[in-house]
Formats: sequence, structure tokens, C-alpha cells
Amino acid sequence: MQPQALQVFRVVAEHGSITAAARTLRYTQSAVSRQIAALEAELGSPLFDRLPRGVALTESGRCLLAHAEAVLDRLEAARRDLAALRDLTAGRLRVGAFPTAVAALVPRALAAFRSAHPQVALSLVEGLTPGLLDRLLAGDADVVVVSAAPDQPLDEDRFDLHHLVDEVLLVAVPRAHRLAHRRTVRLRELADEAFIAGSATAEETLLRATLPAGFRPRIDIVAAEWTGKLGCVAAGLGVALVPALAVRATPPDLALLRLHPDDASVRRVFAATAGGRSRPPAVRRFLDHLDTVAAGLAGPA
Repeated sequence: MQPQALQVFRVVAEHGSITAAARTLRYTQSAVSRQIAALEAELGSPLFDRLPRGVALTESGRCLLAHAEAVLDRLEAARRDLAALRDLTAGRLRVGAFPTAVAALVPRALAAFRSAHPQVALSLVEGLTPGLLDRLLAGDADVVVVSAAPDQPLDEDRFDLHHLVDEVLLVAVPRAHRLAHRRTVRLRELADEAFIAGSATAEETLLRATLPAGFRPRIDIVAAEWTGKLGCVAAGLGVALVPALAVRATPPDLALLRLHPDDASVRRVFAATAGGRSRPPAVRRFLDHLDTVAAGLAGPA
């Protein structure tokens, strides 16, 4: 049974007249008669008794009418729901992001998205890049903002990557540090410094991903969260590499130094979606907001 035939059947039942139904549907009377006859042939039962004045439902017709109304109502509801997803008047957007992207980039993009599309439900999960990509593949996120060093690219066979920005690294030192007055610094000048890092071995951390070959920092203090890292730096316990996206969260009692161009390192920041899968309208629109915010952040970095 085709939805169009059911719709014609319902309108004929409502009007009790093929002529009136044809007028409502803007069909010819013969076209309506043919569709009713074809539906009766398909079902093997007469649906209407043809009367001198109009038509009346048979017992089979009354049985079909209830089902036809249910089917047509569900189809109309499906059309409304799909239109709401397309027009971003409903639905959800589940975002994941690595910690420093949550300092400014992602929240600003989410705020712009929510302002434009307040009826879309938003959620944000913070995590490290490997875990975020796992969430993406498991279907627990719609888009994740992740980072990678240029010499450690992400798997483009499994992920569709939308490049946002190349992020430089800065060095955070206490205001009283001997180099705090400098604008740039060489890594060899920090060879004797203790580094505050997220892991004692620097595996899968900012340090391992971005430091040039041959420079091995001494890691005395491990702090997983940026609040702890920068607090330790401010207390004079060491120095830390700070990605430019985290500058907004840097307290005023620290100085931020650029690395000399010969030592400068970058992280490539991407918005990733599952490879080979279509991006829903909410994700496509969110990528536009990410692009806008990233362009604004890239200049100062």
C-alpha cells in the first residue's frame, strides 16, 4: 500500500464522495476512482459501497481507515521531525574536546551555536585525544575537537578531519623567574629547569607530542589538570609548556614566553567526525562556528 493511495482513501472516506474528494485533492474524478479500485484489488476487499449519492465505507473499509489514519499520522510526524532536524529546531549536538580547547575555543563556538539554535540540546565532554576518538567511533559523540603533532598525524582512514588552527606553544614561568622579562626563549636555556607536566614519562602528553627531538625535559612534578600545573609554576616549582588556546586560563602571576623560531612547536587542531559518515546539520553548523572562533584566536596566538 502506497501512502498516496491511503491518503486518497482517507479523503474519500471523510467526504463520502469521490467527486468531493477529487475536488479537495485537485485530482480528476477518474484518477481518484482508479486509485480506490487499485487499492481494493490489492487488498482483495471492497472498501466502499457505491451509492446513488456518494459512497459509504464497507466493514473492510472501516477496518482499513483506522490503520490508514495511524500510518499517515506517523508519516506526517516523521516529516515534521526530519524538518526540525534539518532546520535545527530540535535534535542534539554532543561535543568532545581536549582540555585546552575547552578554555575558549569550544565554549565560544557552543555559545554562538546555542544563541542561533536554542532548541538543539547541547552536551560537552572533556578528554584526551585518544579517548575522544574512541568515543566518536563508539557513537557517543557527534564531533570531537582533537590535536596532533605534525609528525604524528591522525588516522584519516577512520576519521574525517576538519582543520581548525595550528596552535603554537608558549613557556609559562613565574613572574620572578630569571627569564620572565624576555619575549622569546631557547629550549637550551631551560635545560636545567624542572618541567611541570601531565605525566612523569611524558607519554601521550603535550611534551611528547610537541618537543623537538633531542630535548628531554626533567619532570619533577606531575599535575594532570591545568589549574594544578599553572599553580605549581606560579609557586616557583618549575616551568610548563602552555598551548596558546589555554592562554585565557593563565593566571596573572605568570609570564608567557614565546619559543625561538628554531625551537617552536605547533599542535594541529581538528574537529573530527567518524570517517565515511554523513555530518548531521547540527554538526555542519557547529563547524562553521568553530571556524569563526578559531580564526579569531589564531591571530593573537
